[in-house]
Amino acid sequence: MEDNKTTHSETISNNNNPADNEEQKAKSWLREWLDALVFAFIAAAILRALIFGSYKIPTGSMEQDLLIGDFLIVSNLTYGARTPMAFCVPFTQICLPGVKIPSTRLPGFRDVKRNDIIVFNVPWEAKPISQKTNYIKRAVAVAGDTLEIRDKVVFVNGEREPEHDGVQRFHIIKMNDRVRLSDAKMKSIGAGTIGGSERYVSQQQEPNTYLVNLTEEVASTVRSWPEVDTLHYFLFDEDQRLSQYVNSDGNFSRSQNNHDHLSEVVIPFEGQEIELTPQNWFVYKDLIERYERNEVTQDGNQFIINGERTNIYTVKQDYYFAMGDNRDSSEDSRFWGFVPKDHIIGKAFIVWMSLDGMVPRFSRIFHIID
Repeated sequence: MEDNKTTHSETISNNNNPADNEEQKAKSWLREWLDALVFAFIAAAILRALIFGSYKIPTGSMEQDLLIGDFLIVSNLTYGARTPMAFCVPFTQICLPGVKIPSTRLPGFRDVKRNDIIVFNVPWEAKPISQKTNYIKRAVAVAGDTLEIRDKVVFVNGEREPEHDGVQRFHIIKMNDRVRLSDAKMKSIGAGTIGGSERYVSQQQEPNTYLVNLTEEVASTVRSWPEVDTLHYFLFDEDQRLSQYVNSDGNFSRSQNNHDHLSEVVIPFEGQEIELTPQNWFVYKDLIERYERNEVTQDGNQFIINGERTNIYTVKQDYYFAMGDNRDSSEDSRFWGFVPKDHIIGKAFIVWMSLDGMVPRFSRIFHIID
């Protein structure tokens, strides 16, 4: 009995040891912090996947609406968030190779509207959808629209697209004899750059002639200057076949000669029946073979789709035609074709921060994206 009492007394004494209590408190505090960090990590991953994401603009293809160094909040809820497509480490592009998860799109507030600025996975890359590079462009036409490009200008359903404030195109400026174009004057009116430090490129083969990137508003101002002789779009001829265009990524460009002209095409929509011909095959080749995973062979003017001889194909999902606002400095749907609905990530919503190099652009913080 005495031994038992001694043992019990020693146990009570040990439990009241201050050092042990401090150790237990430390372990409890560390466990709580670890639990909180794990919860925060999981919650952030879910928010990023299903509600919103943050992206940085790396190129000038959307200038002047979006600038290099802009950080965006993109709403995944607007069109409906996609459920996970692969087993990936959150916040990275590191995914379990060869493993795909059946995915669906949750209900959204609305469909993509014409002229929305959208973020999507670029279609032409040969990777699982969610691991493809993120692009941001303007949806100039949506499923069911008829699109045409005439001399650089987009027409949708027979009507010229509205001129967005930031849309730029290359123009040729011819100055009066013995007059140079002023870089300082071009800068003062917000003329866009083409590259390098100057805001224009001198066309050496023609005296007093310059290639300049301008919005319609700025072009109108420049056209009124007394020292300007003429100003017009820089255009390739409709029949001029550009090898760098025809050989760009994706097959769509092989159906055209250059990106300044595009014959009428209906943006594919779910349920649409397309009659395939040798002439329009490259318009739809990636859609049928790559995005909707069919095997197609061609026998003269006939097509064999999944072993069946037929020239009629029924589209399985909606598609969009996306273009950069910096029209002559953007590789977009004019080059690689339609954007499938399952590649859409979300709608660009707000610029929450913007850096010019390392210098903040305070005027763009919390800038709402039209």
